[in-house]
Amino acid sequence: MGITTYIAIYFIVWWTVIFTILPFGVRSQHEDGVVEDGTEPGAPQRPLLLRKALVTTVVAAVIVGLFAWSVETGRLTLDMFPLPIKLY
Repeated sequence: MGITTYIAIYFIVWWTVIFTILPFGVRSQHEDGVVEDGTEPGAPQRPLLLRKALVTTVVAAVIVGLFAWSVETGRLTLDMFPLPIKLY
């Protein structure tokens, strides 16, 4: 596979990982007892988005790196996945 394919896979993996990491460590304003006027009580007090973006970048890079290694070494091939229908 080419570098463009791996970049596309990284993009998809990054977005999948960010949505799994976002809920970790979030405390709402209601849980902290400090609700600012005009905001939703369920809004996060400190979302730590930069830290979560950095963690997501590292996790996605490891996942795509392992995937690329397994494809490039031949440990993972397209023939390993069964097709639901025969394409004749």
